[in-house]
Amino acid sequence: MTRTPLIVNALGQLDNPNAPQSMAAAAELNPTGEQYTVDARALADARASGLTAVNITLGYVMGDLPPYEHTLHEIDVWDGIVERHPDDLLKVTTAADIRTAARDGRIGVVYGFQNAEAVEEDAGRVATFAGRGVRVVQLTYNQANRLGGGSMAPAGTGLTALGHEVVDALNEHHLMVDLSHSGERTCLDAAAYSRVPVSVNHTGCRALADLPRNKTDEELRLVASRGGFVGIYFMPFLSPTGHARAADVVEHLAHAVDVCGEDHVGIGTDGPVTAIDDLDAYRDRLAAHVAQRRAAGMSAAGERPDTYPFVVDLRGVDQFRELIRLLERRGFPSRVIEKVMGRNFVDYAERVWTA
Repeated sequence: MTRTPLIVNALGQLDNPNAPQSMAAAAELNPTGEQYTVDARALADARASGLTAVNITLGYVMGDLPPYEHTLHEIDVWDGIVERHPDDLLKVTTAADIRTAARDGRIGVVYGFQNAEAVEEDAGRVATFAGRGVRVVQLTYNQANRLGGGSMAPAGTGLTALGHEVVDALNEHHLMVDLSHSGERTCLDAAAYSRVPVSVNHTGCRALADLPRNKTDEELRLVASRGGFVGIYFMPFLSPTGHARAADVVEHLAHAVDVCGEDHVGIGTDGPVTAIDDLDAYRDRLAAHVAQRRAAGMSAAGERPDTYPFVVDLRGVDQFRELIRLLERRGFPSRVIEKVMGRNFVDYAERVWTA
């Protein structure tokens, strides 16, 4: 391509994982927003990569933190981060904000949840979260919660009565219903029930790698048929071996486009732009972290001590340009590459976030 397209990461991070604070946080089960390092390198790398906007995870995901209180605190933390970097960051609440970030050379920050447990028993809290600028709400993490089943919940665990109430509230307040990490039954239930198109912001294709964190063709097709969005991640679940490569990302994108159509697929890397510098030291720490997640019952099938939670040959500031190059080699036309790298997410945001 002769120019870098709009690049939107439907699920990622803003962090310098090499900073001492972030290295310490990576060993914890529940790192908080204060523990991420949004420093000069993280910001410079994000800009150098061509990234336009990223959906970051904040709030309660797992563990014994008070879900609602912790989530409100995390929103405060990220508001502070954005306010401290006005020349670099822009809080995104509309699709137009993403275009503004592109025009101004800033990074758009989309506030998102990876677990809706902070709602607890009160779907009315969705209004509070919407008012604070949250724009993406993933219903479940890997296990079942009050709303439905995660990818590791017993098969057949569907959307609960409260889950239906929360989907209604998300529709009413124009927030994305994100079905990443959901189990198949909950995904199909929510995609069929929602009055507004839903998303799966970071996943892979079960047809290529039969792991529960990946989506079946039936799920992908239903999400797309109702005007939704599917983001392909840069994660070990893309390969049955657990050692996913850039070529696997390309094949999962190609399959998703075949199933969903070129207007409904994008990227959701589930990682930062800044690469880990010392992979050997990181590998030594990884086994302990995987064991910790397993002990807490929060891991997914395919997480192992010998698998990186990223694609080793598709990371760092060149990750998006390298993916574009590989998509071109695979035969993707420029039109489709532009859609996959960001335009489809912006178009989907217009469909959902517009009052």
